[in-house]
Amino acid sequence: MTQRPIVLGIVGDSAAGKTTLTKGIAQVLGEENVTVICTDDYHRYDRKQRAEMGISALHPDCNYLDIIQQHLGLLRTGQPILKPIYNHSSGEFDPPEYIKPTRFVIVEGLLGYSTRGMRDSYDVKVYLAPPEDLRTVWKIKRDTRKRGYTEAEVLEQMRKREYDSEHFIRPQRQWADVIVTFYPGNEANGQSDLLLNARLVLRPTIPHPDLTNILGANGNHLGSAIRLGLDRDMGKPVDLLEIDGHATSDQVRELERVLCNEVPYLGKFCSLEGNDNLGKVVGTTGETLQSYPLALTQLLITYHILKALNVVEV
Repeated sequence: MTQRPIVLGIVGDSAAGKTTLTKGIAQVLGEENVTVICTDDYHRYDRKQRAEMGISALHPDCNYLDIIQQHLGLLRTGQPILKPIYNHSSGEFDPPEYIKPTRFVIVEGLLGYSTRGMRDSYDVKVYLAPPEDLRTVWKIKRDTRKRGYTEAEVLEQMRKREYDSEHFIRPQRQWADVIVTFYPGNEANGQSDLLLNARLVLRPTIPHPDLTNILGANGNHLGSAIRLGLDRDMGKPVDLLEIDGHATSDQVRELERVLCNEVPYLGKFCSLEGNDNLGKVVGTTGETLQSYPLALTQLLITYHILKALNVVEV
């Protein structure tokens, strides 16, 4: 590897949508070009031990943060790691695996921004912050279908974890370059992931694409479904990109063209004619559907990854 990998962080609470976002970005970049690391694998205790000790997986003391930081440093410099594996189905640990980083590394999980050393390892940092009632729906759906819990068990687990969420997970929001919130619009009634709106807080910690030509004060020719404005976050000015659930494929492709033109080789990953892999989600009955707010979110994050690659390779 002649250049170091580009490292993207995606942090959020349990069932905040980290894996969905990660998979979509990996599909856009080409899965053969992406190494995905889940920090859940660095739990210090298995499920039985956590229950006996009364500690949750969200607590820093329940995770080998020092090893995560060490491995991030190795991956960033293109070196391989021997990564532990936590099996969510069994609640136990599987044998570790040898991981050699590819061109892009996506690190997703609960505590990825917990230390200064971790934060310094990323080129782009994303935080997912869905409303708690929506995250509850997602967590019940995931844990009852894929992890063998009952709905009552999931709700009790969330109740017990609330202190750790408030004190250890949500504070990491302050370190993100992009904060993503998917939320139901008035017409969605919280039932359909396809009708979710997206709100993206774009902090000036990294340079964001110039969208003022199509979304600026002089006229927004994409219509009211996509809006760009100014806001304040934690007392500081930020750009706010809002995408409604009824955004269309034509609007996705228009923004895609803007981003592709700004990063010359972005077209190798997202076709100027539109990338059908963007925004794919699995519906409640198992069918594959497409959410355009998710598509635009994936596209913007991919833009930042490739922008960082451009800086490294210059």
